[in-house]
Amino acid sequence: MQENKRSWFLITKVTVLLVLIILYTIVRLYYLFGSPLQPFEQVCSVIFFLSEAFILFHSFFFFLDIVREHFPEAPYKEKVPGADASVAILIPARHEPKDIIQNTLLTCTSLAYENKKVYLLDDSTIEKYKQEARELSESLGVELFTRSNNKGAKAGMINQALNVVKEKYVAIFDADQNPMPGFLDLVIPVLEADEKLAFMQTPQFYSNIDASPVAMAAHNQQAIFYEYICVGKTMNKAMFCCGTNVVFRRTALEDVGRFVEDTVTEDMATSLKLHANGWKSSFIHKAYTFGMAPEDLASYFTQQQRWSLGTSQIFRKLLKLFITDRKALTPSQWVEYFLSTTYYFIGWPYFFLILGPVMYVFFNLRSFYIDQFAYALTFVPLFILSNIVFYQSMITKKYKLSNMFKVQMLTMMSIPVYLVSSINGLFNLDKKGFRVTPKGGGRNVPFRSLWPQLLLFCILLFSFFWGLSKLYYSWDPVLAINMFWIGFQSVLLSGIFHFNKK
Repeated sequence: MQENKRSWFLITKVTVLLVLIILYTIVRLYYLFGSPLQPFEQVCSVIFFLSEAFILFHSFFFFLDIVREHFPEAPYKEKVPGADASVAILIPARHEPKDIIQNTLLTCTSLAYENKKVYLLDDSTIEKYKQEARELSESLGVELFTRSNNKGAKAGMINQALNVVKEKYVAIFDADQNPMPGFLDLVIPVLEADEKLAFMQTPQFYSNIDASPVAMAAHNQQAIFYEYICVGKTMNKAMFCCGTNVVFRRTALEDVGRFVEDTVTEDMATSLKLHANGWKSSFIHKAYTFGMAPEDLASYFTQQQRWSLGTSQIFRKLLKLFITDRKALTPSQWVEYFLSTTYYFIGWPYFFLILGPVMYVFFNLRSFYIDQFAYALTFVPLFILSNIVFYQSMITKKYKLSNMFKVQMLTMMSIPVYLVSSINGLFNLDKKGFRVTPKGGGRNVPFRSLWPQLLLFCILLFSFFWGLSKLYYSWDPVLAINMFWIGFQSVLLSGIFHFNKK
């Protein structure tokens, strides 16, 4: 009974929050077109509004995901695996530390499911790693697959391996992922029960969260995705593959020409093709695999750069598909893929929302215009309630408030990464290809390598003190509001000093 009351209380809060998002957007539009701004200010105000709208749009559907969890779908249908339900376990690796690969091979060979075969797909080009792969495969009794080139990176390696493996299902684990013994016993019966189910995705949680502040924040950031967003995508039949801890039906992969090789996020691109071809996907919200989080800023930014670049590349594919075949996906699937492929453009809205208050402090240039009473009546409760819902929803999942705030800090620090990689992906400017996230050994990053973040932080700090001096001589409520946002953004960016330590 108490649990039901909490659920309905949360649903009520989220409903009010969604109404506030819509109301605030309407009010902003009204003042946007009725503002007494100069032409250049009007251009800036449109950019500022679009930045707000982008964040509000993504926030709207995130809060919907929080509610969706309280309306679970029917239990999964299961079927006892037949004799033909064989599984090929593929572990792609390239220049990975020996002990990390060994742990993954040990956990995969120890899976309770009998009808399986483990393959180490070594794509290394350095003899040291190639020799270690040979030694591990021989000592642990797993099949070793290698090739003479790196065409298509991880996706290409898996595609070539599929010429050799003949099992009905294909399980994929990154080199640092350790599945629990019952992993396949959990997933295979669900796949067996539905012949149109292309793949089952499971969560990825990190086991090295105490290694560094970056590892802890990255873990909590992943939790937001797996605890809520994946649940919402599953209910909308748009759950995409996350590249690891996933089991595919081989015939589904063959139906779409195997994995897409022209993007660094082959998992999402392949999922899009599968959904467009009428295949289904699903997500089991049970943590049966544990991996390694990036332990320093350099590793974390490498990971974020790859995800941002890849999803931006897929955004182009999504637009092309929408133009050529609008019936390829359902309306809810179109929305979910649009959300997924545009998320990493978030760097641009954040950048413009930083720039607006700074320009007002130094040049009295207004990029935001709204009546103070309307602002207090619409945005203030929206801001307060959205934070309450976000933090409370994560606290109920046993995540600490302080750690969730650090997630926001880490996201803000990634702005320069998102700015560059999203544009590179959108216009196909990046030719370096797939980059493996470095594992283990958290290191301090030289501050000269973090100059974009430091520059932003210094600009905000200088703006804050400049604004304080102006307020000292003349009180201006509009300036005070801009000062609040500059101060808040400065606190978020100050995380560069917290995270850049071992």
